Amino acid sequence: MEKTLGALPVVADFCRKLKIADVVDALCPVGDLAELTHGQVIEVLVANRLTSPTPLVHLADWAQAWAVGEAFSVEADLLNDDRIGRALDAIAPHLDHLTGSIGLTAITSFGIETSRMHWDMTSISLHGAYEQAEQRYPAPRFGHPKDRRPDLKQIQAGIAVSGDGAIPVFHRAFDGGAGEVGQRRHGRR
Repeated sequence: MEKTLGALPVVADFCRKLKIADVVDALCPVGDLAELTHGQVIEVLVANRLTSPTPLVHLADWAQAWAVGEAFSVEADLLNDDRIGRALDAIAPHLDHLTGSIGLTAITSFGIETSRMHWDMTSISLHGAYEQAEQRYPAPRFGHPKDRRPDLKQIQAGIAVSGDGAIPVFHRAFDGGAGEVGQRRHGRR
């Protein structure tokens, strides 16, 4: 069977250098009967997003067509949407710690200069009903969206990139109706 290799070996190597699976598995262990760790699933998701983004319900098909088994030692048929959902649910409460730990590894491993950062904000318009967001997550609200769709609720998103190559090192999501000026101050803490 012929499979697409693409950038999978490079992505797998970077995942190992950044210790993504190790960090995820330390924070989000699985039971003894699990065939995959959450870290393995997240690394495959990263590879998918970077090579050929696919809806989660089709990830197993993508992994079968691409050389995921060879690059990540993960069997494609184990990547069903329930397993992916369990991994995403497991990491959700730990996102700040995960991104901070993996980001610090990237900064130290690759010598990323972080003394000067650039901060940018954008809005993400949402379709659908969003009655009430959970307390710990940003709330979709009406605001002043950059895509000029005031009829849609939105979430605000900010990202900080390094001054020496625009490498993303920090991000934060904010309520949709929050003002950008206040978010900048919040993002620079």
